[in-house]
Amino acid sequence: MTMPPERMPTLYVSHGGVTLADDEVWPGQLALWGAWLSRPSAILVVSAHWEAAPLAIGATRTVPLEYDFWGFPEHYYRVLYPAPGAPELADSVRKLLRGPGSPVLDVPERGLDHGAYVPLVEMFPSADIPVLQVSMPTLKPERLFEIGRRLAPLRDEGVLIIGSGFFTHNLGALRHAVGDVPNWSIEFDDWGRQALDELDIDALFDFEHQAPAGRLAHPHTEHFAPLFVTLGAAENSLTAQQTVVEGFWKGLAKRSLQFG
Repeated sequence: MTMPPERMPTLYVSHGGVTLADDEVWPGQLALWGAWLSRPSAILVVSAHWEAAPLAIGATRTVPLEYDFWGFPEHYYRVLYPAPGAPELADSVRKLLRGPGSPVLDVPERGLDHGAYVPLVEMFPSADIPVLQVSMPTLKPERLFEIGRRLAPLRDEGVLIIGSGFFTHNLGALRHAVGDVPNWSIEFDDWGRQALDELDIDALFDFEHQAPAGRLAHPHTEHFAPLFVTLGAAENSLTAQQTVVEGFWKGLAKRSLQFG
């Protein structure tokens, strides 16, 4: 008799940049995280690097990666992650999200961007688990939370839902920062940790105004936004929360979380 899939947690991963693989510590942290997790039947990723409305589904077969960065040494453009496509998962996503006024588009030529493949290379290096990426059709926290909530049933099918961003993200301000980690990154990270510990979802929705240095830590909010898909998909698992990775990388908070 075939056992039913294990219910998977939801993750928010601070994905770093394409140079993450060169760090002495972070790749090992992500590798251990991946090893701790039960093997998912498939992985669904929402990345900071794909905003498209209406919500779009990327390739359901293996296509080349999206090297969506410029000016880096050549070897970063040779990274491969030929994960299988996930057409069955795409069908489930369409059924869960499509409705009146909520179309779902297919973009069969779009491969995984670096927000997806950079952490997956470290967490699931064999690239043998089907992966599907969907876009963020909005940056509004409440709407992203609802998208996550509607995707939550996938967890019972063994699907690992990952929101991939960066807990603080202001590359421009880092040029003027004094010291290794700027105060605005430390303050926002501490505020976010407390809000998550208290499960103050309303405060997190209003992070731009309620967090210290909210607009400095995230002048553009796309790197915090995937957290809300993760939170919505967590449903009743919000209390089963753990911070798996914390600290700072090049001045930015790499806080990464698991629910369930």
